[in-house]
Amino acid sequence: MASAAPTAAPPPRRKSIFALLAEIPTLVTDLVQREINLLKTEIITKLKALGAGVGVLAGAALVLLAMVGVLLTAAVFALSLVLPGWAAALVVAGALLIVAAILGLIGYRILKKGFPPFPSESIDSIRRDLRAIKGTGKRAKS
Repeated sequence: MASAAPTAAPPPRRKSIFALLAEIPTLVTDLVQREINLLKTEIITKLKALGAGVGVLAGAALVLLAMVGVLLTAAVFALSLVLPGWAAALVVAGALLIVAAILGLIGYRILKKGFPPFPSESIDSIRRDLRAIKGTGKRAKS
């Protein structure tokens, strides 16, 4: 019986330096396209996870809001043991109004610090630095 000897694959042809240099633009283009596709895939995956997380957190906030309503109802019922029902509801509403006013004032003060919404201090600093570089103004104090 004659056994078939495995045929050895011919050695790969070595490319000339000119052929290799000619392939560089194609290789770079392919690499950039693959990196962009990888980036798109990663961003899409992360945005999907972010969207799902935000949806679940919104559901949790909705349930929490319902729970606050139940607790306020319980507070009215508890006070109605001591006061008439309408008076208990007014006491709870007054307490909520006071809490809302305090939170509103705190929020107003925080928002006031954020206006105007553009970085005016940084812009002024850059202008001073540019004037110092041009030699037309005083140097910025650090």
